[in-house]
Amino acid sequence: MQVFRGFGHRALLAAGAGHALTIGNFDGVHRGHQAMLALLTNEARHRGVPSCVLTFEPHPRDFFALRAGKPEAAPRRIATLRDKLAEIERCGVDRVVVMRFDAALASMPPDAFVERVLVRGLAARYVLVGDDFSYGARRAGNYATLDEAGRGAGFDVARMLSYEVHGLRVSSSAVREALAAGDLARTEALLGRPYVISGHVQHGRKLGRELGFRTLNVRFGHPRPAAGGIFAVRVLGLTAQPLPGVASLGVRPTVDDSGRVLLEAHVFDWPAGIGSEGGYGRLVQVQLLHKLHDERRYDSLAALRAGIEADAAQARAWFSARGAHASGEGAQGAEGGAQNR
Repeated sequence: MQVFRGFGHRALLAAGAGHALTIGNFDGVHRGHQAMLALLTNEARHRGVPSCVLTFEPHPRDFFALRAGKPEAAPRRIATLRDKLAEIERCGVDRVVVMRFDAALASMPPDAFVERVLVRGLAARYVLVGDDFSYGARRAGNYATLDEAGRGAGFDVARMLSYEVHGLRVSSSAVREALAAGDLARTEALLGRPYVISGHVQHGRKLGRELGFRTLNVRFGHPRPAAGGIFAVRVLGLTAQPLPGVASLGVRPTVDDSGRVLLEAHVFDWPAGIGSEGGYGRLVQVQLLHKLHDERRYDSLAALRAGIEADAAQARAWFSARGAHASGEGAQGAEGGAQNR
């Protein structure tokens, strides 16, 4: 899959055939998004053109919340850009255009967005949108105005209605609610896969070693993740098999006052084959499978060590109750990334 920063690149326009395009934030790439992307790629094949996703970074609501001086009003982020792009690629999309959402884009009238971005920038031949789609300054454009604009500009417009699972509308908001409630089973049902955070393993303060719990440290890359707390996890990317463990996702209130969000995963049985330093730099995936509790502030490092011991024991018990041994036998898996601390 090709990824472009911004529109109008020669490579996007060189073939001259145009694109089958969809537009959206795609936070989480949940089952509704997956159904939309399946329809998009099928339409692209029939038309003999590349499939293309136009998405935005930062999230438009992030931009407006910051401009209003209320960053807390922005939605919590389900996935990092890396994970979003990886899931879009898994759906078979040919190209993704990541467009910076800034003041210029926020103030662009709907007709200008169609002409500059969709027609001249992306050579759209087919545009698929969701049932709540809007575009342009003050959200003045909608499906009806886009359909009318497409007739004049030479591209077809289609709309996909809501996607439901067991009568529940699948949306990024629903995924955020499930993560906020610590309901990883419902999250998995909405996503169609375990909830995953990936990244390269980075060096940390090595405090985990002092406490007797080596950790893989992965930055989340957004100040407000949709999930947070202590979890039973599986780590992929260190060995051919996924490795069970326990992880913390949050700001580490006992040892850090920077507010930086970090995912720290402790694998129960460190793979001897990669050596004590073998995790650094690896791209890993950490599957969050079951929430144990929210983050806690401990009064001392001794109390923190005891807390981690209790968390690890609880996570081992959770795996054992489900027939997944602490050694990782019986675990299902994919690929991944994380960091040593």
